[in-house]
Amino acid sequence: MVAQQRTAKADPQDELAARLRLLQELSGRGVRALARDTGLSSSSLSRYLGGQSVPPWPAVIALCRLVKRDPRPLRPLWERASNPLPAPPKASRQVQPSPRNDLPRDVPDFTGREAPLAAVLAAVDSSRVVAIDGMAGVGKTCLAVHAAHRLATDYPDAQLYLDLHGFTEGREPLDPDPALRSLLAALDVPSERVPQDGVEQLAACWRSELARRRAVVVLDNAADADQVRLLLPGAGPSVALITSRNRLLGLDEVPPVSLDVLTPQESAELLARASGDPSGPDGRLAREPQAAAEVLRLCGHLPLALRLAAARLRHRPGWTVSILVERMAEGESEFDTAFAMSVRQLDRGRRRLFRLLGLLPGSSFDEYVAAALADVPPRSARAMLEDLLDAHLVQQPTGSRYRLHDLVHQHARRASAEQDSPAEREQALGRVLDYYVHAAAAADAAMPFPTPNRAASAGRPPTELPQFTDKYAALAWFTTEYPNLMAAFEAAAATAADAHVCELPRFMRAYFARRCGTTHLNVLFERSLAAAQRLGDPLQLAEAHSDLGFARYNAGRMAEAAAAYEAAAPLVSEAGDTRSEADLVMRRGYLKWDEGYVEEPLDLFRLAGRLYADAGSPMGAAHATADEAWAMLQLGHREEAERLAREVLNLTNADPGWPAALTARITLGMAIVDDRSDESAEHLLQALELAREDGHKHNEAWCLNCLGVALRQMGRYEEALDSHRQAFELLDELFEEHWKIHFLDGYGETCRLAGLPDEALRLHRQALELAPKVGYRYKEALAHEGIAAVLDETDPVAAAEHRAAGQAIRQELKAGA
Repeated sequence: MVAQQRTAKADPQDELAARLRLLQELSGRGVRALARDTGLSSSSLSRYLGGQSVPPWPAVIALCRLVKRDPRPLRPLWERASNPLPAPPKASRQVQPSPRNDLPRDVPDFTGREAPLAAVLAAVDSSRVVAIDGMAGVGKTCLAVHAAHRLATDYPDAQLYLDLHGFTEGREPLDPDPALRSLLAALDVPSERVPQDGVEQLAACWRSELARRRAVVVLDNAADADQVRLLLPGAGPSVALITSRNRLLGLDEVPPVSLDVLTPQESAELLARASGDPSGPDGRLAREPQAAAEVLRLCGHLPLALRLAAARLRHRPGWTVSILVERMAEGESEFDTAFAMSVRQLDRGRRRLFRLLGLLPGSSFDEYVAAALADVPPRSARAMLEDLLDAHLVQQPTGSRYRLHDLVHQHARRASAEQDSPAEREQALGRVLDYYVHAAAAADAAMPFPTPNRAASAGRPPTELPQFTDKYAALAWFTTEYPNLMAAFEAAAATAADAHVCELPRFMRAYFARRCGTTHLNVLFERSLAAAQRLGDPLQLAEAHSDLGFARYNAGRMAEAAAAYEAAAPLVSEAGDTRSEADLVMRRGYLKWDEGYVEEPLDLFRLAGRLYADAGSPMGAAHATADEAWAMLQLGHREEAERLAREVLNLTNADPGWPAALTARITLGMAIVDDRSDESAEHLLQALELAREDGHKHNEAWCLNCLGVALRQMGRYEEALDSHRQAFELLDELFEEHWKIHFLDGYGETCRLAGLPDEALRLHRQALELAPKVGYRYKEALAHEGIAAVLDETDPVAAAEHRAAGQAIRQELKAGA
């Protein structure tokens, strides 16, 4: 993902075109209507939107004004597109990712369907979207996936698959909001570019991303037109294939292809191919034509039922077709006939696993999840899953993951309700929830985070977990399992598994920081707090308040963060847990620092370091030292900041991108810039490379901004401005607006010293407007002082007023401290 982001950044013209396409999506206009309303020519506008040429700045202003957006944040990107600079160097360990392909495996025995397949491909050619409808088990997904594989070479940028669960028993259809987030994540769109609120904004972002790719998207199992409407591509070449049991009448512009059961000839051909029966008179089917015809009738000419029946013949070479008919005749319908017969051939353990699979809260699973469900070792679970796969009772969309067809899922769920006691079902689901909490904890331990989480305590740890060799393996696991983790969280909440509800979001914080933003995490921690209140355990409740406060803080909700910390403090004292006390003290230090206080946060960082040491957490103590070093630097104590930063960097740690080391390296680079500029630049560039490699966009922006300040202090103004501009290109993509307040002052001062007073004034005024909204009083004072510095020569009276206002805020903060 990081490499993909860097590639996009290396071509500002393409990035500008993508941003303009997003404006077009927000306008709801076609190219001709947009050209008419902005006074541009259609041909020129098409070139701007396609990235063939850079529009003049007035054209950008016209597009922004049409959708009531401020054009100024686009100015740095427009300037870079108009006067392209060399792309930043790639990190040494970055690898260009291959295009995303989520398509399930194409069935090797795809049979018949020549007319429907031709209709699907023709509809794609003419309309770019097609809706395939038909009854359950008729082969809609199989046809859509087969067609998508046929189209893959013409749509090489991505091949995506999403199950919308429109008819999955036991779970609600997937709403457009999480569906869009899953699709954007599949395209590796950085979380900072994904709108945090508003499904219409999400849909516009999705259409904009598709518009610059040639992608094929399979939207499987749609409940109705409303579920799928916002997921369709807009302008551009990408295509979508939809399947549903219902005719999607609300999508008038989407051509339908209705799928019926197989013809008798197609059914016979599929049965022969899937069973491995040789052609000619020597085959079992040929020797018993009447029995073979009865198999087709009992299966209702449905592909799913036919494959289940064929699997029995393939694995029972001693059976005649008549024996197969006898076994099938015990069912009540074509579905029950095929399922019951296939399940009866399994041994007791495999039948039990099959039934329990109907209880899984997620949409796909691997051998570890199946092992937890059945309470067997993963190796045994894998062998059983292979047998279920051979019986066509499970599907294998990729080499290591499995899923159930909706009809099979329904059958398994019903069988479990009939044959397994409520206690057995509850215990099986509980083991799955235990697995997800402990697996998330193991993955989290491989991810860099300021201070490590304590070990998982909810439930019983499974006998075996996936191995996470590094943060990349952990991040890949989180990305794959994210829908299932959210489904597990909902299942835990629904079954009052409050300890799991408390712990699961805690182990996903590092993942959320890199992929999901803060909005959803705040919601999860709100529910964790409610669960902790039901548990009544002082430590769980203290950590829940503290975690929610930290989520509030990262979302720029300062007053709510302070209230959560206040609620946590007495509970931490009651629990007597030194580690939790250290976490809370550190977090209160961050809050106080951003509110503009000086001595109190410095004391809190030092206290946190002692508490972490007492709790036996050297990594926590090192992070407190790194934050103390940063605070000392801001107070002007450069030598002490350098000493503390080097102390942290001298600690042995496997990951140089560990947050404490990153903070220390940035601090060291800033501390020595006046005396050792070459070494300073080396440290800051290394920090930037590590932040980019880690995929943490907030940290990348922080590094770029600090590099800009350091280059300004070296007198290298043009390079400093470019670094700031790169930082703000990232910040303009952050829908968490409060993050900008950390960087506006430094950028404004660089502009002033570089001879750009108008730009400096704009940035300081932007900071002055934003700071009170998010409660950053010290930044408000800096904004007043920055404006004063710009106005000193042109408007000394106004400059004096702003300087006095800044001084008044400083006095207020000093008195409050």
